[in-house]
Amino acid sequence: MDLLDNLALGFSEALQWHNILFCLLGVALGTAVGVLPGIGPTATIALLLPITFGFDDPTSALIMLAGIYYGAQYGGSTTAILLNLPGESSAAVTAIDGHQMARAGRAGVALAVAALGSFVAGTVATVVLAVAAPPLARAALAFGAPEYFSLVVLGLIASIALASGSTLKALAMIVLGLLLGTIGQDLDTGTPRFTFGVRELYQGLSFVAVAVGVFGIAEILRNLHDPRTRTRMVSRVSKLWPSRSELRRIVGPVLRATGLGSLLGVLPGGGHVLAAYASYAVEKRVSRNPGEFGHGAIEGVAGPESANNAAAQTSFIPLLTLGLPAHPVMALMVGAFIIQGITPGPGVMTEQPALFWGLIASMWIGNVLLVLLNLPLIGLWVRMLSVPYSVLFPVIVVFACIGTYALGQNPYHVFAVAVFGVLGFVLVRTGCEPAPLLLGFVLGPLLEDNLRRALLISRGDPTVFVTRPISGVLLGLAVLALVVAVLPAIRRKRDVVFAEDE
Repeated sequence: MDLLDNLALGFSEALQWHNILFCLLGVALGTAVGVLPGIGPTATIALLLPITFGFDDPTSALIMLAGIYYGAQYGGSTTAILLNLPGESSAAVTAIDGHQMARAGRAGVALAVAALGSFVAGTVATVVLAVAAPPLARAALAFGAPEYFSLVVLGLIASIALASGSTLKALAMIVLGLLLGTIGQDLDTGTPRFTFGVRELYQGLSFVAVAVGVFGIAEILRNLHDPRTRTRMVSRVSKLWPSRSELRRIVGPVLRATGLGSLLGVLPGGGHVLAAYASYAVEKRVSRNPGEFGHGAIEGVAGPESANNAAAQTSFIPLLTLGLPAHPVMALMVGAFIIQGITPGPGVMTEQPALFWGLIASMWIGNVLLVLLNLPLIGLWVRMLSVPYSVLFPVIVVFACIGTYALGQNPYHVFAVAVFGVLGFVLVRTGCEPAPLLLGFVLGPLLEDNLRRALLISRGDPTVFVTRPISGVLLGLAVLALVVAVLPAIRRKRDVVFAEDE
């Protein structure tokens, strides 16, 4: 009964007209920044954070900022599907099959599946957030530095299952991503590493510059290089809604991904990224037709989209119950709490119950608003495919450059987009897929940080990674995944997943 009473309190707060208005504003703005290449929720929330100081009601401010975050997860799939241009790392997985569906004239189906999967996952994850916040937060507390290091290693090794062709090339892309992640100042000492005297590299490479370059600009170069791909991209859109058989096909992936994302979203760092990649790997393994993956499998869209949206909701669990941010956006949410004079942590649930449960209830309302916003716009988004390439390419490049420049108002980031665009094109032409590279780049700093912390805590004893039970199990699974990937019998059966052409 306490849960029902708390939810009733939350909905009574969230359903006030001004909170609904701010929720709508947040999800609409989040969808917009997700659709626009190069602009993400982190930059948007950072820009709007000072404005929240003037809000009389802290609940309204937090509802709006939260809406921007999970709204961007919806919008991020749009450009990933239509233009193969993911603005968020988790959307890179959606682009694999979503863009292939768009090329085949099924962009409407892909967008509808992404929206429906996101709604179901977001709704279920909100219930998980309300019911299981305390126990899940306690489970996350069991993870120390060795466990996080082992978890990241497992995620990186598992990503080999997503790569095409050579296992060695997939490992090389992961290592290259890890090396790119080390560029900048040392995490502990501040000593510049691999900067070659270039001051702009002291803060490290921008994720947006790397992602837009190796996916978006490289895709443009690839299409310009091969005119045949251009004719495929602008195929006539046959329908805007999935059939009954397609809806039945996505039920299992959506449910599995929702559970997976709800669990991984609690973990700090790249939980939503790992959720999307893990969901794709799981769906490829359990599919009766794994050969479809990479060539327009509807499960390859439903799974990752559901997983990253579920993780986006449950990433609020450590923030609301422990005051610990799971990733940069949650760190900005901590700043929003502090601006409003509220200390995030266990005290919020008891001292500010209307805010705590109102924020949770607003997420369900926000998911409903997102579906009402996104489904009617599917027809508008797919019309982008009919725009001539002579117009579409310059527009994509301009928006990508504007979004990248706006993040730090640094022209160097625009040059970085160009460099990584050429690099991405070269990698694709040589049979090396960029998605494992991006995963390594995103998770590299987390891997390094937890490696150092674990060795400091254990006084330099590397056996700490195998003597702690959870860490040892995760490393064992990583070794098993690597062995399975390199076995000749398995390697012969590996399917081309990331490659977009036969």
